[in-house]
Amino acid sequence: METMFVDEGFGSLDEETLRQAMQALSGLSENNRLVGIISHVAELRSVIDKQLVVTKEKSGGSKVELKLN
Repeated sequence: METMFVDEGFGSLDEETLRQAMQALSGLSENNRLVGIISHVAELRSVIDKQLVVTKEKSGGSKVELKLN
C-alpha cells in the first residue's frame, strides 16, 4: 500500500491514545508512503509537518493553503 487516508476520529481519543495513533501513522509514512489525515484536532497541527489546510470563506467558497513546517 502506497497511500492511505484517515478521516477523523481523533477528537474522541485521550492524549495517550492520540500519541500512539500518531506514532503508528508516522511509522506507516516511512519508505515514501503517503498517509493523509483529515482532522479538526488542533493538537495535530504541531506534529504534522506537511499540511493542506482548508478554510471556509465568507463568500461560501473554500481556501486551500499548503503549510510546510
